[in-house]
Amino acid sequence: MYAIIKTGGKQYRVEKGMTVTVDLMDLEAGTDFETSEVLFLKTGENSFKTGTPLVAGAKVQAKVLRHIKDKKVVIGKLKRRKGYRRKQGHRQNYTQLQITDIKG
Repeated sequence: MYAIIKTGGKQYRVEKGMTVTVDLMDLEAGTDFETSEVLFLKTGENSFKTGTPLVAGAKVQAKVLRHIKDKKVVIGKLKRRKGYRRKQGHRQNYTQLQITDIKG
């Protein structure tokens, strides 16, 4: 059984017991998270539900594990023969979720 959920403007395929990394959420670590924005739900071998745009009555429950940062991305700008150089770094923030239950 798996579901496709939408959070943070992106779509994720999730299964029970799976750990998924999503964009930063304003939740404390250790709290529970529940979403009803389920776009697709597969319940059996040949049975599934599709939403228009959401599946009615379907919910995915998760637990917030921790907040992490991605690897640093270095942005460098250079204009040759002009003495112009700029260096900037960026680290994106993420939230790790542990999927605890899928209800459909």
